[in-house]
Amino acid sequence: MSAAPRPESSPRLEPFRLRGANFNLLVLRLLDPRPEVVVPAIGDQFRRAPGFLRFAPVVLGLSDLDVPANTVDFEGLVRGLRELTIVPIGTTGGTPELRNAAMAFGLPPIRGAGGRETDEPLPEAAPAPAAVTPAEPAAPPPPPPGMQRPTMIVEQPVRAGQRIWAQGGDLIVTSTVNAGAEVIADGNIHVYGALRGRAIAGGGNNTEARVFAQNFDPELISIAGYYAVREGLTGAPIGKAVQVRLTGERMRFDPIG
Repeated sequence: MSAAPRPESSPRLEPFRLRGANFNLLVLRLLDPRPEVVVPAIGDQFRRAPGFLRFAPVVLGLSDLDVPANTVDFEGLVRGLRELTIVPIGTTGGTPELRNAAMAFGLPPIRGAGGRETDEPLPEAAPAPAAVTPAEPAAPPPPPPGMQRPTMIVEQPVRAGQRIWAQGGDLIVTSTVNAGAEVIADGNIHVYGALRGRAIAGGGNNTEARVFAQNFDPELISIAGYYAVREGLTGAPIGKAVQVRLTGERMRFDPIG
């Protein structure tokens, strides 16, 4: 006896949809085009701050390169970055020749909101131990005048491997940020427990942002593109209540209370 035919499911009217969206992306400004120089330098930062930029999509900033396009080893750069679990997705700035050379290796020009390429200049690194100038995320649009920025409140511990991002506002964590966890805010970060993971405040080059922690013992701390890893915090009051802010181009660690 043959089985009864199965009723055909109704076909979907459309197999996919396209929509526009804005994303914060890190721009890795290339000051030297040689993979044998750039990749080991980034790898050294990875060893000092494990997990930082892991699997992060990045845009290669080409504006600082003043070299012929045929001398840039984009294939080596892409391969080296991927070996570090960084995902290069495109380029910004630079000459048309450089951009065309990058496209041959799957790195198209990335344009910001409004259709213009974005390659915002970054401040120079602060002259402090382990403070460097990293790639900077693209700035989100500012809130309308008079509009209060949203605040994200996290009441549970932030576990290793978790990443919490307060887009466009402040972040308050009422518990602990464990080692291996990452908290990010475009505004300020408040941690009312122990800060043992990575804290990145001041997205979009917000130099007025601050980080507050009741028990300050981070793997990495960053404000507006400047960051320092644990080994470079020799002058900070580790284990104490601390406020972190920028003074000019230097990161300052002040006890609270």
